[in-house]
Amino acid sequence: MVTQSQSPILLTVDKLEKRYGGNRRLGDWLGGKSTTALQALKGVSLQVSQGEIVGVVGESGCGKSTLGKCIVGLQPPSGGTVTWSDGRPMHAFSRFERSTKIQMVFQDPYSSLNPRFTIGRLLKEALATHKAAHDKSPLNTAVDRLLGIVGLPQSLKQKFPHALSGGQRQRVSIARALAVRPQLVIADEPVSALDASVQAQIINLFEDIRQQLGVAFLFVAHDLNVVKRVSDRVLVMYLGQIVEEGTKEDIFSTPRHPYTRALLSAIPVADPSIKTPSSILEGELPDPHETIAGCAFSSRCPYVIPACGQSHPDLTPVSGTHRARCIRLAQI
Repeated sequence: MVTQSQSPILLTVDKLEKRYGGNRRLGDWLGGKSTTALQALKGVSLQVSQGEIVGVVGESGCGKSTLGKCIVGLQPPSGGTVTWSDGRPMHAFSRFERSTKIQMVFQDPYSSLNPRFTIGRLLKEALATHKAAHDKSPLNTAVDRLLGIVGLPQSLKQKFPHALSGGQRQRVSIARALAVRPQLVIADEPVSALDASVQAQIINLFEDIRQQLGVAFLFVAHDLNVVKRVSDRVLVMYLGQIVEEGTKEDIFSTPRHPYTRALLSAIPVADPSIKTPSSILEGELPDPHETIAGCAFSSRCPYVIPACGQSHPDLTPVSGTHRARCIRLAQI
C-alpha cells in the first residue's frame, strides 16, 4: 500500500476479498451451468489519508462499487480487513459509530432520497438521528448551514426531490452525507448521471468541501477526465484487483500498465487536429467465475508472453508512489 499524503492515515484496507457464492439449485435451473463463486474483489489493499481524494477507476464490473460498499459496511467482505485510524477494524464499530465516520453518496440521487419527504425534512432526519455527532444548533439552523455548504438556496427546504434538477438532488445527497460530519465520504459514480456542465459544478463542490471541512473522499468513477480533475491519487482496477496506482501525475503522464494505457487512449479529445495514440484491447474478458493462474489481463494484453499466463504478478514499484502489476515493466 502506498500513500503520498503527509497527513495521518485515516483508513487502511488490507487484502480485501469479496465472493458471491454459487447456487447449485440455480445451476440446475440454468441447465447445469457452472455456479462457481464470483470473486468480485481479490486482495485489494489501499490507504486513504485525512483530507485526501483518492480516485478509483476501471471498466464496469471491475469491482469499484463493491469495494466502496464493503468499506462502508453495506456488503460484508469475504476476507481481509478494513481498519480505521485508531487501529480498530470497522466491523467492531456499531452502525451508529460507523456512520459518523464514513458516509456514502450514490450514483442515482433520486433513488437515494425519500420522495415523500421535503428537502428540509430529509436533512433534519439525518441531523436528528445523529444528534450526538453535530453541534447543538437548532435543526433549522443546521439545515441552512448544510444547504449553504453545498451551494443550495434555503428556499428549497419546502420542495420535494422530484421538483429539483439532477444536480440539485445530488447536492442534497452530499449535504445529507455531511450532516453527521464524517471524516471520509465514498462517492460512487456521483456525477455519471449528470450532464457535463453540472458534473463540473459537483466536482468543484467536492474540492470546496475538502478545503472547508477537511473531508477525505474515495471517488469511484469510470470517467478518467473526472478522476483527473478531482483526485490526488488514482487506483486503476481490473477484474477485482488494483493493477496500477500512483499520483495523478504518475497515472496520466507516465502510465505503465497496458490496461491503464488502453483506458487513457480511449479518452476523446475535443480537437480533431490532435491525434492521440490508440491502444485497442483485443481478446476476450476472462470469466470472473474462473480461477486465473497468471495475469488476469493476459488474454487482452498486446505485450503478452507465455510467462504471463503462468505467474501471478504483484504490484511492483515503478518510482516513488507509483506501482503497477506487470512482469514486463522493464520492457514496456
